[in-house]
Amino acid sequence: MLLEIRVKNLAVIRDLSLDLGPGLNVLTGETGAGKSIVVGALGLLLGGRASAEGIRSGADRAVIEGVFDLSSAPEVRERVAEMGFDLEEGELLLLRREIQAEGRSRAWIGGSPATAGALAELGQALVDFHGQHEHQTLLRPADQKDILDAFAGAGEESRAIARLHSELTGLQASAEERDARLREISGRADFLRFQLGEIEEAELSEGDDERVAEELGRLEHAEELARGSGQVYDLLYGAEGSSSERIAEARDLLARLARFDPSLEALRDQSDELYHRAAELGRSIERYGSGVEVSPRRADELRARADLLFRLKRKYGPELSHVIEHGRRTGQELSQLDGAAFDEKALAAKVAAAERALRERAEALSKQRADGATRLAAAVEALLPSLGMAGAQFRIALDPVEPPGAGGAEQVRFLASLNAGFEPKPLARIASGGELSRVMLALKSILACQDRVPTLVFDEIDAGIGGTVAVAVAAQLREVASRHQVFVVTHLPQIAARGAHHFVVEKREEGGETVTSVRTLGGRERVQEVARMLGGDPESETSRDHAKELLATSSTVQ
Repeated sequence: MLLEIRVKNLAVIRDLSLDLGPGLNVLTGETGAGKSIVVGALGLLLGGRASAEGIRSGADRAVIEGVFDLSSAPEVRERVAEMGFDLEEGELLLLRREIQAEGRSRAWIGGSPATAGALAELGQALVDFHGQHEHQTLLRPADQKDILDAFAGAGEESRAIARLHSELTGLQASAEERDARLREISGRADFLRFQLGEIEEAELSEGDDERVAEELGRLEHAEELARGSGQVYDLLYGAEGSSSERIAEARDLLARLARFDPSLEALRDQSDELYHRAAELGRSIERYGSGVEVSPRRADELRARADLLFRLKRKYGPELSHVIEHGRRTGQELSQLDGAAFDEKALAAKVAAAERALRERAEALSKQRADGATRLAAAVEALLPSLGMAGAQFRIALDPVEPPGAGGAEQVRFLASLNAGFEPKPLARIASGGELSRVMLALKSILACQDRVPTLVFDEIDAGIGGTVAVAVAAQLREVASRHQVFVVTHLPQIAARGAHHFVVEKREEGGETVTSVRTLGGRERVQEVARMLGGDPESETSRDHAKELLATSSTVQ
């Protein structure tokens, strides 16, 4: 519920504060006094388009502030928390909008900076405007659908369908992504298979290139290795005068000398060790030489292997480890393609199941909507004559949608013929502002229990009506106000008299400037205002008696 709205420096308003109450709040005043500015200020506060042209002459900015009591609106409190904003005392929501002379606009929610879009999002949950076309819920197809679903008790079913459609869309997106990936792989499958076959056929392992190079080096120099190892054997051990023989002679000489100087025993021992090492080295090189293989055929095989490894590294390398990793990745890609048939069937089954579930729920919702559309249209049509639209027809069209979408299997359209003899057409094409407001009033009267928006604003609702129709409109407003806070701008005394709270907009001159203000009326002042609205002299006893009678009658009806 809107508790207070404060406006500074907007159009002819210098500084205005309006304290609203529960039930029916009426705003009256002379034509041109600025009633529409007050409603416009509320629209700006709730995210409406701002313009520097609306700032009061001489001011550098316009400021609109509002206080909302959310104690009876738990869903709005949850939404405020989800958006990351705070409430005052746990239940009060403070909104602020500032329009600067250079054209910039700033906003605050709960004391924190916000965007006009965030204000508008909250505004739709806080206040329902009915007046100028750009604010009318009745002209928005999505809202027409919500109105019907609320009346038919199908809100949960509608939300379930939206969730199912979201799940289906996600599955379809996954399938499309997978198909695109598989098409990409499939288009290069032959090339991938060639690459994988080439790598797998090589039977690679880490270090292959180094081992091949080492073995090939031995084979290509086998004769030199055999000949050289024989020469080393001869020098160390095999030939006469070899190193081992000379070391043996030196060892024997040291043994004789050690008899004269025992300190030479250590050198003799070293010479003995040196002899054995030279002999063992000679025998080892002999064994190596006898094992050297001279095989031109094996050398050719290794050269072919080395050439293969070189080509693979040049294509997929630069190192052999890169070639092996490329083969692994290529195998994985082909595995995706090979398993595609199974994956496609599994995902297709999920998509089909989601489509069936969506269609089944949509069919159930369609039945609810069809029944609700018939009953709601009849109820609205029965109420319209009492609101000054005799002969009016109201219909709800359910246009099939195939396949079912997030909104179900049909598009909801409100149609009306507000003059006898004409076929019903979409509301936007045939209704004036006042007529639309009265159609909405009829809907709100019927939907009062289901509608969760706490505050309703009606402007232009009394356009072109009077007499008994005005009394009926006033009664309907009062009925809606029993379940909502209603703020109505009116020229009709019948409506003004029904208000639980009555405010008057006045325009006057101060210091050569035009200033608009708002006062709360009660007692004698309210009687005078109703007398003025009745068209009589507010100072005459007759006019005041008439006004008192209307106020008294309205009070007893209430």
